[in-house]
Amino acid sequence: MHALEGIKVVEFAAYAAGPTVGKHLADHGATVVHLESRSRPDGFRTHYPPYKDNIYGLNRSGLFALCNNDKLDVTLNLKKAPRATELAKRIVAWSDVVIENFSPGTMKRLGLDYESLRKVKPDLIMLSSSNLGQTGPHANHPGFGSQLSSLAGFTNLIGYADGPPQMLYGPYIDYIAVAYGAVAILAALDHRDRTCNGQHIDLAQYESGLQFLTPLLLDYKVNGRVGVRNGNRDPAAAPHGAYPCKGEDSWCVMSIFSEAEWQTLCRVMENPAWTQEKRFATLEARKKHEDELDGRIGQWTVQFTARDLIDRLQDAGLRAGLVNTMRDLFSDPQLTHRTQWVELEHPEIGQMHYQRPPFLLTKTPPGPRNRDPLLGEHNEVFYKEMLSLPEKDYRELVEEGVID
Repeated sequence: MHALEGIKVVEFAAYAAGPTVGKHLADHGATVVHLESRSRPDGFRTHYPPYKDNIYGLNRSGLFALCNNDKLDVTLNLKKAPRATELAKRIVAWSDVVIENFSPGTMKRLGLDYESLRKVKPDLIMLSSSNLGQTGPHANHPGFGSQLSSLAGFTNLIGYADGPPQMLYGPYIDYIAVAYGAVAILAALDHRDRTCNGQHIDLAQYESGLQFLTPLLLDYKVNGRVGVRNGNRDPAAAPHGAYPCKGEDSWCVMSIFSEAEWQTLCRVMENPAWTQEKRFATLEARKKHEDELDGRIGQWTVQFTARDLIDRLQDAGLRAGLVNTMRDLFSDPQLTHRTQWVELEHPEIGQMHYQRPPFLLTKTPPGPRNRDPLLGEHNEVFYKEMLSLPEKDYRELVEEGVID
């Protein structure tokens, strides 16, 4: 038995913001059906590397695999109205939850907006995840997660004080919105269980991103201070940054806030003479001479491997950590202990590391249990067995290109 066993979800969704919500539900036992078409496959299949062995293929995308384990994949060409619209509504009537992340207005133009779908499924829960929400003067502005990170203010905070803003890697806000989307669906399911009523969830990814900037937003509102980019530095800590270690491109990070922590760091460094100088005696003094302080700290850290250095610092009770590469994450002992990565065999990718949820339920352990699906892999089993579509109707829809 799994926590969400019996819950049926259909995704009119692509890329990260919609499908990764479905992934979390599937990890905990929900039956999740990912809808796409051969004329317009999920964008992660078509133009988001990496692909296995750098060879392009609709079933070779690592990103698609990571976001879609434990799902069924069926094809439905929504441009083939009205037959496609009718079939889509039949699928919705079968489901409990619909997830969509099209641009606002797209589902309505397809005849599949919430008001239309609740006529075939009165207690339907529908999540619409979009850049800026379904309403407002900018709701229809196009863009991806990298633009949202800039709009939400993240980009303005990243980089050096005398340099340009730096963009975050990838669709950062998409993945913030995923967590809120999954929680909102669970709340709506609980509400439905108590009231027999469904509801439409209007999730603005932009607004989700703001939640991660709360301290800076509060600082501006209360104190009138506008947060600015300043490299790795923190106004209340010194040293505070990334420092070189022995080995190629090897780094550690540390944050020293209190005077007690500074004295502890000095002892770990065996109290070199420079640490006794007046210009490093207080936080205020260290902040005024931070360039030289960082240089001195770097001259010390580079003598040690990152692992050895982190052990020394953490054993002394200091806040310090390794700077992991992507390769390091797959052998990290903590992640390995918690089985964050689950290896499953994929017919085109081979051994793929799928990701478990970041929380583990003791009574109902999560997946992944099954690899991500091939394009249209479950057409027959879903349409004919689960949706009870007669063989004759199924063949007609295939011939007409509705099921493509």
